[in-house]
Amino acid sequence: MKHMPMPMEYRQASVDFDRFMEDLKEVSMLSTSHQAYTMLQAVLQVFRRRLTVQQALDFANALSPVLRAIFVSDWDVSEEMRAFGSETEMMIEVRALRYNHNLSTDSAIQDVGEALRRNVDPEAFNRTLSKLPQEARAFWRVPALS
Repeated sequence: MKHMPMPMEYRQASVDFDRFMEDLKEVSMLSTSHQAYTMLQAVLQVFRRRLTVQQALDFANALSPVLRAIFVSDWDVSEEMRAFGSETEMMIEVRALRYNHNLSTDSAIQDVGEALRRNVDPEAFNRTLSKLPQEARAFWRVPALS
């Protein structure tokens, strides 16, 4: 019987997540991982609410293991799918998560997007986004992909 080796992405998941969080703190100029985590979780939830379950799972597969886990954690798949709105409307939703402790920046969606782009396989990320609606690409400020 052949055994599949443990994928490297799982072996170094904590290291990769720590690097992501440092990038997110740098991009957003937040001072603590707690602040950055709340902002990350809120932005991912806002995005997830605008995708079908299949689209969300496809997107999750383009993320590293810990980001993937955060993206799908506490997901009520029976929640009604929301439409992409203006950035202002979606930022109100970002700030609503743990609002008493949420120090998300005014550019939270852009900040998370920048940190993501620094830490994902760009080809896999773009390939995944190319299968999603234009509004999903616009959320991450990714130009139209053919």
